Amino acid sequence: MRTLALWAVLIVYLGILLAIASLSTRSQPTASWQNYYLGNRTAGGLVLAMTLATSYTSASSFIGGPGAAYQYGLVWVAIALIQLPVAWLTLGVLGKKLAILSRHYQAITINQLLYARYQSRLLSTLTSVSLLIAFLAILTVQFIGASRLLESALGLSYGTGLLIFGITVSLYTLIGGFQAVMLTDVLQGLIMLIGGVLLLAKVIGATGGLMPAIVKLQQIDPQLITPKGTGNLINLPMLGSFWVLVGFGTLGLPQTATSCMAYKDSRAMHQAMVVGSIILGVFMLTMHLSGALGHALFPNLTAPDQIVPTLMTHLFSPVAAGLFLAAPLSAIMSTVDAQLLQCSATLIHDLYLPFTPQNARSPQSLMRSARPVTLICSLLVLWAAWHPPKLIIWLNLMAFGGLQVVFLWPLLLGLYWPKANATGALFAFVIGLSSYLGLTILSIKPWGFHPVVPALIGSLIAFMIGNRRQAS
Repeated sequence: MRTLALWAVLIVYLGILLAIASLSTRSQPTASWQNYYLGNRTAGGLVLAMTLATSYTSASSFIGGPGAAYQYGLVWVAIALIQLPVAWLTLGVLGKKLAILSRHYQAITINQLLYARYQSRLLSTLTSVSLLIAFLAILTVQFIGASRLLESALGLSYGTGLLIFGITVSLYTLIGGFQAVMLTDVLQGLIMLIGGVLLLAKVIGATGGLMPAIVKLQQIDPQLITPKGTGNLINLPMLGSFWVLVGFGTLGLPQTATSCMAYKDSRAMHQAMVVGSIILGVFMLTMHLSGALGHALFPNLTAPDQIVPTLMTHLFSPVAAGLFLAAPLSAIMSTVDAQLLQCSATLIHDLYLPFTPQNARSPQSLMRSARPVTLICSLLVLWAAWHPPKLIIWLNLMAFGGLQVVFLWPLLLGLYWPKANATGALFAFVIGLSSYLGLTILSIKPWGFHPVVPALIGSLIAFMIGNRRQAS
């Protein structure tokens, strides 16, 4: 009965996504690369907020985050809320300038903007290759995570789950482009929010209330309710590192910065700043608090990451469990669809178009290549996920911080410092990325900080040195 209900909900959900993609194509009969990759820059406040929030979150928000809260206690809930200002920070700092410049230069990728700003083909090529490698690694692991989820929930083989997920997300992205991504992100964001609220309500109900749950946690381990967490995890270097990784450093993430190029007007941007912050706040609070309080219900889990699947299995009816299954799938899909489009745009507009003759650059030729290239990206990720090499999974662990090291200072200083030049940006790229990779590979944490912190500091210093060298 439970498996049948899960299948029914999954089929209906996937069918709705494909229907949205088809309808979005019909509502935009005129095909263009601006429409396919940025939805003709017409995103309203709610759509923009949902797109930014869902593209930022992923399966780790449903599994890894609550698992950390389960292991380290209530303090991890407060730490997770550091992510609350991501929408406000991204749109407030980057939004207006990126929107104006991207329209002026007719740019659809961050790398096109970097080239327009610094006039360095070497810089834009290096950042494009870095983005492509990072995104393909992230996408592969997202495909693997979704397949494992379907495998455990429905009893499917890994390959069958991979094909169901891969074909669905690839189809609606291919059919509708960014317009479909925006519309499906609204649905997926709502499912994620509903799933988080329902889960927290179920957990609190099962424990007899919030205070009884906290008392139970104290009985299990008093450190679960202390400000330092279990094992005295929380310290200044850890907090500083986390704030950079999921706070300030998100200004350097192309997947969130690209959203700034797609909104309709200033009113939509201001609405998205508020709505996006509320969405992220509710989502992070409900999921992480559920993980922390879930320790009171299941105190003996050997793998903390299993807390959400365990709660789903024991607390929900078959139909409700099917609805909740759609929540982590939504988180994964909303990450995958946006990054598939960015991989396609990077290949065409950043790595192919600049080196082709002028007569091969017509809008018609670009549109003819958009969907095939997106399909190639999908198939490449599907192939990598089918027999995933360990190197790609390892690269995924570095990809989030690596993207920040590559893009943060060239993007931020390029927008706000008129004297910023290409030499400074290239110095920042080389020093930042090499130091980040070196520290990560060697597992070195200077003064207890995550490698992204010293790498960003070194990158900023290198930018200043390179900038002065060219100026002189």
